[in-house]
Amino acid sequence: MPKPSTPNLPPPNKPVALVTGASRGIGRAIAVELSKSHAVVATYRENQDAAESLHSETGAEIIRSDIGSSRDRDELVAQLKAKYERLDLLVNNAGIAPRERRDMLEATESSYDELLATNLKGPHFLTQQIARWMLQQRHGRIVFITSISAYTASTNRAEYCISKAGLSMSAALFAQRLAAENVQVFEIRPGIIRTDMISAVEKSYEDKIAAGLAPQRRIGEPQDVARAVRAIADGLLDYSTGQVIDVDGGFHIRSL
Repeated sequence: MPKPSTPNLPPPNKPVALVTGASRGIGRAIAVELSKSHAVVATYRENQDAAESLHSETGAEIIRSDIGSSRDRDELVAQLKAKYERLDLLVNNAGIAPRERRDMLEATESSYDELLATNLKGPHFLTQQIARWMLQQRHGRIVFITSISAYTASTNRAEYCISKAGLSMSAALFAQRLAAENVQVFEIRPGIIRTDMISAVEKSYEDKIAAGLAPQRRIGEPQDVARAVRAIADGLLDYSTGQVIDVDGGFHIRSL
C-alpha cells in the first residue's frame, strides 16, 4: 500500500509535480530538476533506499506505488487529492525492461503482460485520472517518457518496444483530447541513456555510438532528459502540445 514519506503537511504554495518511477535513473534526474521549482511527489516500486535518498536530497515526498496496479493508482490519486489542492505537472516515467532479453520467438506471455501493465496500461489509466483533475483546474501539463524503442525494432525485447509504441499513441491521444481545455501533453523519446536499464549492455552501446549509431558521439545522461522536462514545466512549449521531443543525440535522423 502506498505510504507518503511526509504525511499531514499543508498544500504548498508552489506548483506540484508528480513524477512516477523516480527513485533512480531518468526519473530521479527529473525529480531533482523539478524540485528546484515544484513540490515534487515521487513514486517508486521497489527500491526504498534510493527513494529515501531522493527525499533526503530534494525534500520530495515519496510514495510507494506500483503504477501497473489499479488499486495502487487509485490510492495514489486519492492521497494526492487529499493533500494537495492542485496538480500542475504529471511526468509518466515509470517503466521496466524485460527481466530477460529473449528472442521474440522465445519470449513469454508473462513477460509481455508484466511490461504492458507497467509501461502502457498503468501510465495510460493514471493519466486518465489525472486528466480529469486537470480539466477541473482548467490547466495542467502532462509528459510521457517513451523511448526510441517506440519506433525502433529490437527483436530481443519485443514486448518493451510494443509497450513504448503504445505509450507514444497514448500521448498523442491525450494531447488531442485535452488541447482545447488548456492541458498540454508532450512525449519525450530518450535515446540510449546511461541508466541501470542499460548497464549490462552499456559497452556494446558505447561501441555502436562511437561507430556512428548516433550523430552526437556519446551516450546520453539522465540530466539531458530532465532538461527537456524543465522546458515543458516552465511553459516554454505551451503552444506545442502533442510535440514529440527526441532526446537521443540525433539517433532519429535518417541519413545516407
